[in-house]
Amino acid sequence: MTTLSVVIPAYNEEVGIAQIMQRVLQVRDGLVNVGIKDLELLVVNDGSRDHTSAIAEEIACATQGVRVINHVKNKGYGAALKTGFCMAKGELIGFLDADGTYPPEYFPKLCQEVLNGADLAVGSRMAGVESKMPATRWIGNFFFANLLSLLGNQRVTDSASGMRVFSRDVLEQIYPLPDGLNLTPVMSARALHENIKMVEVPIPYSERVGRSKLSVIRDGSIFLQSILWTVLSYNPLQILGGIGLTGVVIAGLIGLGLVVSRLGGVTHLGYWGVAALFTAVVVGVCGVSIFSLGATFNYLVSLFYKRPIRQGMFGKPIFNPSIDHHFGWMGLVALIAGLAIGGTALALSFGGWDLSRLWFYLLGSAMIILVGFQLIIYWILMRVLENLSQREILTRQDMQNQAVAQ
Repeated sequence: MTTLSVVIPAYNEEVGIAQIMQRVLQVRDGLVNVGIKDLELLVVNDGSRDHTSAIAEEIACATQGVRVINHVKNKGYGAALKTGFCMAKGELIGFLDADGTYPPEYFPKLCQEVLNGADLAVGSRMAGVESKMPATRWIGNFFFANLLSLLGNQRVTDSASGMRVFSRDVLEQIYPLPDGLNLTPVMSARALHENIKMVEVPIPYSERVGRSKLSVIRDGSIFLQSILWTVLSYNPLQILGGIGLTGVVIAGLIGLGLVVSRLGGVTHLGYWGVAALFTAVVVGVCGVSIFSLGATFNYLVSLFYKRPIRQGMFGKPIFNPSIDHHFGWMGLVALIAGLAIGGTALALSFGGWDLSRLWFYLLGSAMIILVGFQLIIYWILMRVLENLSQREILTRQDMQNQAVAQ
């Protein structure tokens, strides 16, 4: 028998808590039609200072399968949900907000997706036919959904939806989750990077009952940080590689422009030329460092999770072997080229050439040599980490094979 446990986190929701509880209870027949035989409703009163707990307790006393769990102090939206997850008895777990914005009538559709093979079904407010979401929140949700789609290599329309159903089995994969309102975007980010099958179901979105507790600026910044840090904990090169590659491209374009102007006879850089040269040196060296750091972190993440390394920036390999395997010869070529350019410039200066005509090449030589050393150092470091990662994985596989053989 399949049971759905619905968790409602509630903090000072006396105006709407009774209505949303009754609406959830009224979907029993719809759940039976899709194969859900029982419904459990858990209201987690997160330290409310109004009559939320008393109203919920009254309904719980009169209705079978309803429980109220009380936090003595307010712990946060995510903490309330996690308490409910821990206390839930169902094979499937769902949740929605207490403010009446989400339609519990769509729980059968979400459950149907999970029963059909999805691990996590999300009610998407952004793909729904009717939405009364304020414009500022719509813009924020649109931004976060597209950011997560880009970083997770999978299309997501609503990364922060507060109405979801998932199989209890996925809890171990998506934990740990934060205690605040950012639980939902972190859950989405973890699901994408844990290869959890996530399906979105369009739902309507209504106006809130009562006063909103969401701060667009404060909570928006927390959502952004949460998504970025979660992605960094799984695939650092996804973010750091993009930043580093951007720096290298900018430096290359500036350098190409300066070389062309130099070969054209321009010997005086001027204000903008000096600024461009300074920018190229800084973003070029920093870009290589950041890109290499991201690739190195991917090996550290592989060691931590004890699984094969993830494929960098685009979710699938572009180079075979991966680009970091070429850092050794690339660094060696850069060293030789830098030394050749610098040595030639010095030889010309000793031969009587005006140093003011050669300093540009000396500076370029120094930058190329530094980049070459960086690439070689990171190449050595990543080969060590790669060997450690493969050793860990192969050792675990051998132990599993021996256990099966016995």
